[in-house]
Formats: sequence, structure tokens, C-alpha cells
Amino acid sequence: MSRAADLPAPSPARRLLLKGALAAGALAAAAPAAHAAAPRKAAPYVNPLVRNRADPHITRHTDGFYYFTATAPEYDRIVLRRSRTLNGLSRAAESVIWRAHPTGDMGAHIWAPEMHRVAGRWYIYFAAAPAEDVWAIGVWVLENAHPDPFKGTWVEKGRIRTAWETFSLDATTFAHRGTRYLCWAQHEPGMDNNTALWLSEMADPWTLTGPQIRLSTPEYGWERVGFAVNEGPYVLKRNGRLFMTYSASATDANYCMGLLTADEDGDLMDPANWSKSPVPVFTSNDTTRQYGPGHGCFTVAEDGRTDVLVYHARQYKEIDGDPLHDPNRHTRVQKLGWKADGTPDFGVPVADGAAGEGS
Repeated sequence: MSRAADLPAPSPARRLLLKGALAAGALAAAAPAAHAAAPRKAAPYVNPLVRNRADPHITRHTDGFYYFTATAPEYDRIVLRRSRTLNGLSRAAESVIWRAHPTGDMGAHIWAPEMHRVAGRWYIYFAAAPAEDVWAIGVWVLENAHPDPFKGTWVEKGRIRTAWETFSLDATTFAHRGTRYLCWAQHEPGMDNNTALWLSEMADPWTLTGPQIRLSTPEYGWERVGFAVNEGPYVLKRNGRLFMTYSASATDANYCMGLLTADEDGDLMDPANWSKSPVPVFTSNDTTRQYGPGHGCFTVAEDGRTDVLVYHARQYKEIDGDPLHDPNRHTRVQKLGWKADGTPDFGVPVADGAAGEGS
């Protein structure tokens, strides 16, 4: 999601069978050994995976389920699905686990929920504003102690308090070497942007501790089209590094993804230890007709090894009015590639239909 109206801005994935090869047939009596057949080809991912769901978050839990949540276009509730396969999420029943308040705090702009398992409990981080002041958006937290997030009670833990009570959203949490962090997007008073990316250590799943540091601000032209935005961060740890994707610019066809990188041995709270790609790593594509790909996260395929990129995009470029009022950002998934130097290869947003290995 993006922006507040009152901030300075220009105008308007069947299970993957890889556990050994299938036998080609019975052993031939005279044969010295049997030759295993090639693994059965997995069904491809079919995109869009979930229609009319933006800012998707998919996590694979130790119970074998993929859990899915995302922004509903009415911006008034938090939804949850689960499936044992990625493709199954498209057909999975959807439950409303929390609704916006009719008045007061958490009454409007329910955006970008993420569900994380922390210390044996479920937490959902999401953006919300008061019903009476819909652009006063901040980050809020729900907690559920039940092992099944569809059961138990979701308890409102309150707003995450940052250095300023300004427009903030898109919080994500990750742990690294025994420390838990929160990364989020927020407007810093006096800065010529809508949102920058911030990082802080956490005292508990809803409380920041110590300093908060600015990781990235929209400085390149591709980060400032329509709105000067860095938002939607998410972390993937691979190959001795932490890769943090984020989204930039307005939520139309200009929306795209950037990348920050840090060495796993570095101090994550030192901004100098994070390097920023000067060019976007995932953008709209006229050939595949996918526009505004962004607000990505990562999960793993059913083989437990293949990295999968999760994101939203639209199927068209032209939008009447404010893109935030257009409901057709759909959840999509595709295999994440890797380059020889150990950095992620995002490729292009794949075309609609079956594409790439799936389940």
C-alpha cells in the first residue's frame, strides 16, 4: 500500500514429488540393476493465484500448511486461508479472523497484514487508521496463543510505537542470530518523501527497543514516480547474506521492487552495512502484460528447497482514478532464481496461466 493524502507528493502455487525417483517398473530378472525413472513433472503454478488480494503474505508452517493473508480491496478486514499446496490456496476457504472497528482506532485502511509465528504464538502485523481520520495510518499487532490460527482469540496488542506518530505501515518481522527485528515504512517529519524504510530491534513482538535506523529513502527516479515511496519490505536469508526487497513509487504500473543487501556477519543496525541496488529488480512487463508488481514476500515450494516469490500485480496498465480504488491487484507466485554470484534473479512477472514449476 502507499501514501497518505496529507503527505507531500506529486498529483495524481498437488504436492511436488521430489523425494526420490519413481521406479520405472519391476526389476528385470537378468538386469544387474534397476534404472529409476525421472521424477514426475510437477504441475505448474497457475496465476493469478488469488484474485483481488493485494499485499500478499504466504508462510509455510511446520504443520505442513501454507497460510495466506492479504489486503482485501474493501480495506475493512483481515482474511486467512490455508492449504497444503501453494496452488491449493486459490481454492481454499477464506475466513475473516478480524474486522475493522466501526469507530475509533483500527477503523479504516486495513492494509498489508502479515502473519508470523513468534515464540509459540501467532502475530499479525497490519496497518490501520482511525475511522474518523483515515490517513492517520499506523502499525498495529494482533496476537493468538492457539496453535491453530483459525481458532482461539485474536487479542489486540496495540499500536507499535515508533519515534514519531506519523504515517507508517507495511511492518515485517524477522529474526537473525538470536535477535528479532521489525522493519517498516514511515514518513519522517521534514523529509521530502512519503515513506522511507526503518529498522529496529524488538523487546517483544509488539515493542521496539533501542534506536530505529533509516535503511533506505526514495532517492532514485524510479522510486519517486507519482509518490516518493519505499515500502513493503521483506527479508530472505541465503548464501551468507540478507536480501531485503521493498516496493517503490505509486501503486499503478510504476510500482516496482528494489533490493537491499547485507552480509549476515554485519551489524544490521548500521545502515552502512546495507547496500542498495541502483536499479529496480522487478518491474512491469508489456510482453507478459503484468503491471505494478510489488509488495513481495518469499516462501518455499513443497520440495522444501525451491524459493518462491510472492507478489501482486494487475493485468492492465490503464486505471481510472486513484489506483487505490482499483480492486484488481491479484496475488501471484513464481520460482525465484539465483545468479552465479549468489544474488536473487527475479526475472520478469510471468504471464497469466500455468507458468513454472509448481504443485
